[in-house]
Amino acid sequence: MPPTPATEADDAGTPALQEQPPPACVMSFNASDATGAGGIAGDIATIAAMGAHALPVVTSVVLRDTAEIFEHSTLDPEVVVEQARSVLEDVTISAWKVGFLGSAEAVSAVAEVLSDYPDVPLVSYLPNLAWIEEDDQQAYLDAFRELVLPQTEVLVGSHQTLTDFLLPDWSSERPASARELAVAASRHGARFVLVTSMLLPAAAGAEQYVDNVLASPQGAVTGEKFERFDVAFVGAGDTLAAALAALLASGAELHAAVGEALAFLDQALDAGFRPGMGNVIPDRFFWALAPEDEEDRDEDDGGGESLPRDPRHVH
Repeated sequence: MPPTPATEADDAGTPALQEQPPPACVMSFNASDATGAGGIAGDIATIAAMGAHALPVVTSVVLRDTAEIFEHSTLDPEVVVEQARSVLEDVTISAWKVGFLGSAEAVSAVAEVLSDYPDVPLVSYLPNLAWIEEDDQQAYLDAFRELVLPQTEVLVGSHQTLTDFLLPDWSSERPASARELAVAASRHGARFVLVTSMLLPAAAGAEQYVDNVLASPQGAVTGEKFERFDVAFVGAGDTLAAALAALLASGAELHAAVGEALAFLDQALDAGFRPGMGNVIPDRFFWALAPEDEEDRDEDDGGGESLPRDPRHVH
């Protein structure tokens, strides 16, 4: 149920409606993913869950199920730009979120739009693009590095993906640190990196943990360690980046926004569900579910048999 508008009395003592300030608006550039796991559908759900309003710009169409990607179809870059320009002439935005843009040409077109609003913070998410043909992948990454990174406040990606992108010649047996990735990103203009899925050594018999670190060229800024999940997810990176963009749009300081976005992702993954035969999707509205009442679960209408447990939670 939507919130009730606040009221205040006018001079005659009659209550008058007081308009609530609108939510912060976040423009997201991303692919259409019909599974709703990631892409533009995932961004819309995440941004809404964080209390902001999504302005979704479709950059391409990804054909996939919850297990794998089969193909993708790019949109004309002019169509991408016109979607954005039409809204930007009307709506004031407070943050950008960039996901998969489809092609090197679309990267160039989107970067030109971003450059017209240099004061709006940009959160860029770099997914694993191993499923794209090698030449197209290289052209995309080169354009992203040259045109999007210089405008990026926070670059988000998994440790492996960012290492391959930022330090392709890394040959040390030691994994690159978040700071080393931040230094490499800063050479192309990005201010911070948010590195996810950094595996931490586990003692014998202990649970495996992963580290997620926000870093600048000066070193680690903040981060959170979480217990590693035993299932595979799709849409986790888009969820984290979109949550961070929404929090920055709402005025949160970067340090606090990263902590809250990571906590949101962890809970969304913990409440994740498997709608098909493939991977698990984050539940961005885990907080909207009514808390389970153990007494109600233990009794049905006849007061006898136990009700089945909720199968949606992956843990």
